[in-house]
Parts: sequence; structure tokens; C-alpha cells
Amino acid sequence: MAKNNSIFDVQKPENPFSVITPEILKLSEKITSNDVIPPSMYKELDVKRGLRDINGNGVRAGLTDISRIVSNKDGHPCEGELYYRGINIEDIVEGFTNDKRFGFEEVTYLLLFGELPNITELENFKKVLSNYRTLPPSFVRDVIMKAPSKDAMNALSRSVLTLYSYDDNPDDTSIPNVLRQSLQLIAQLPLLAIYAYRAYRYYYFDKSLVIHTPKPELSCAENMLRLLRTDKKFTPLEASVLDMCLVLHAEHGGGNNSSFTTHVVTSSGTDTYSSVAASLGSLKGPKHGGANIKVVGMLEDIKENVKDWDDDEEIKCYLHKILDKQAFDKSGLIYGMGHAVYSLSDPRANILKRSVKALSDEKGCQKEFNLYSKIEKLAPEVIGEKRSIYKGVSANVDFYSGFVYNILKLPPELYTPIFAVARIVGWSAHRLEEITNAGKIIRPAYVSISKEKKYVPLSER
Repeated sequence: MAKNNSIFDVQKPENPFSVITPEILKLSEKITSNDVIPPSMYKELDVKRGLRDINGNGVRAGLTDISRIVSNKDGHPCEGELYYRGINIEDIVEGFTNDKRFGFEEVTYLLLFGELPNITELENFKKVLSNYRTLPPSFVRDVIMKAPSKDAMNALSRSVLTLYSYDDNPDDTSIPNVLRQSLQLIAQLPLLAIYAYRAYRYYYFDKSLVIHTPKPELSCAENMLRLLRTDKKFTPLEASVLDMCLVLHAEHGGGNNSSFTTHVVTSSGTDTYSSVAASLGSLKGPKHGGANIKVVGMLEDIKENVKDWDDDEEIKCYLHKILDKQAFDKSGLIYGMGHAVYSLSDPRANILKRSVKALSDEKGCQKEFNLYSKIEKLAPEVIGEKRSIYKGVSANVDFYSGFVYNILKLPPELYTPIFAVARIVGWSAHRLEEITNAGKIIRPAYVSISKEKKYVPLSER
């Protein structure tokens, strides 16, 4: 898409391929009338919609050794726990923060290979990732710049699929080749995301085009800030908090939508690039990876409409309005509250909150942090007053991750791509696990409720 450099207000011609015609509208009515399934039938036929029962327990669809989520003990809700390869995430975080070093690369090694690296192994692994932190010659110009997208997640998917063409062995699904492809994509995804965002700003908003290159000695988080900032500058605390976000988003059990997508698509025997693109498509959805954007939008709305941020009653009153579909986006949802698995607490939110506190102090955002803390406390009370809750409600990781990105002045367009930069580690681990334990193609059963009908000749319809 060419930039508009004219001083006049030029009306862009309508794209005929984007128009919803009257014919499409009429055909759409057939779908809305013929595709409706009564919700009662799910209970009647004992079908677990969303593969979850009424208590939020997931239907068992497979086995994994990558990570484990604990939200219930002896039949009772408990404080949430998350384990990477059997190691509590709290212990992992304490380990690298006590050493005052970055943890994402160490966690990547742990999730991929099932064990913690020693000093030599970790340094060698960082070098491997650093060597892969580049793109094919002219890729930025020929792929990213020539077809800019309004959505960085779509740009990521397209770039990943295009990298298939630059691979001499794209369809080789042996473990060594898939590991090589996975490591390359883990290293390249930050570049693909940030360069796609730069192209978007340039073509759609006539902003200056700045393309920085990564430095081999920097961590993933440091390089991301270096690539994003025009002056390439960042503080150690900024980099460490972004690194923490990457660590906490890297993996979350095999049952989350995008990781399950990885298992399903991998089981068909397809290539790594197609598998990752499918998982990116899953993560893009606002019910999955896009939730933190909604949290930031909701908090901005609260900040504008609540005059006294220290008044619990005024905050609760506005949360009631949000829940009653009278405020914000009128969805009736308090974003960042509740989780499909966790009940009493999300350990990722608890860990991230500590990092957010330090960052808000550095950036002079203590007032906003206090507001977030109040909403975290008050929202479960408001939800409990309005709705029947079969399990506890607490802040999830999205509640604070959006706040982190906002303080770091990261563009909202990159919130979900940053999630992808982290979660591709988990996808890669699950893909390698699925290939190692190659079994049947994943194909769950759907119960058909259609009634038999007779074919009517065309002339009689």
C-alpha cells in the first residue's frame, strides 16, 4: 500500500473485495437460521462444550511432560501453582532473579530439553539463539515491507509461512531438523513482530521507518527493547521486567488453545512452519492472547470515569456498571479477572505483580499501580455479588501484563505478538513431544444432531 503524500484529503476508493454485498447478507441469514444448536442439547447428550465440564475441569485429551498446572487439591480449590518440567515457576524465578540475570533463555532450554542447563550449556545455548537471530537476505524488504498488514499477528503468520520457502528441508519432521527449525523461529519471531509493526506505522501512518539490528551479546528482552526504541535505549529494570513477562508466558500446559492447536496440527504430520502459523492464528483470538489489550482499555475507561481512585465504593460502583453491561464495551466482563483453570490465584499474576511494583516506582506510576491493586481486590467481591461462582475468581496474568507493556510504552499492536514471542517456546516443546511420541492423528468425536432429509430435485424446490 502506497503512502498518501498529498496535501489534499483524498478519499480512498472502496475495495470491492472487502464489501459485504446484499447477496452475502441474504446468504448469511441461512447460516444464522440453520446452524443454531440449542445449548440444552450439550447437557442432554453429555457433550463437554469447550472440552470443559461445569466445574471447569478439562476433558483429558492427551499426556504431556512439558508443564503442569495445579488449581485443585483433594477436590478443593487451592492457590494456583505452575510447574515447568516439574520445577515450580516460583523457584525458577527466584533462581535467576537472585543471580540478577535474565531467565527467558534458561527457561527455553528447560522447556525444550527437559532439564536445567549448567553454566557452559546455557552460554552455548545463548550463542546458538544469537546466531539464529537474523533473517534471510532481503526478507525484510521483499516480504515484510512489500505487504504490510494492519495486524502484526497476521504479519507474523505470513512471515512464518514464507520462511518455509527459504528452508532447504522444510518438510523433514525428524527431531534434529524440527529442533533446528524451532530454534530459528524462537530467535526470529521478535524480529518478525517488531519489523512488521515498523512497516505498519510507516505505510499506514506515515511515520519514520526505523529498522535496527539485534546485538548478539544481548538477551531476547534487551534486543526487543533495542529494536523498538528509536534511540535503542532502555534501563536494566525495563529489560528484566519484559524478560519476566516472557518467562511467565512461555508455557501453560498442553490444554491451552494454541498449544492444543500445536498438538492437533503436528499429529497430522505437517511441517513446522504450518504448525506455528496455526498456533499463531489461535493465539490472535481475543479469548486467548488478546485479553491484555482489553484490560488496558478497561483500565483507561475506569481512570476516566472514576474521579477518586482511592474511593473503594466509587470503584465498586463503576465495576458494577461494567458487569451490568452499562460501561466500557458493554460486554459484562471485567477483563483480567478469572481463569479457565485457576481459581484462588494465578501464580503468574502474583509473580508479575512484584515486578510491576518495582517498575511503577521507577516510572512514577504508583498511583496507577494502586488503582490496579484495588481493582484486583474489589472485582472478585463485585462478581461474587452479581453472579453464581462455581470456583474462585482472581486476577490472571493478563491483568498485570498489559499494565507492564503500557508502562514500558510498548504499542498495543504488539501486546499479542509479544505473547507469541514467548509462547512459541511452549509450542516448540509440545511439537517435539508430539513427534517423539508419534501416534494417531488427533480427531475427537462430534455428535451429529442432524435429522435425515430427502433429496428434492432442483426443479421441485
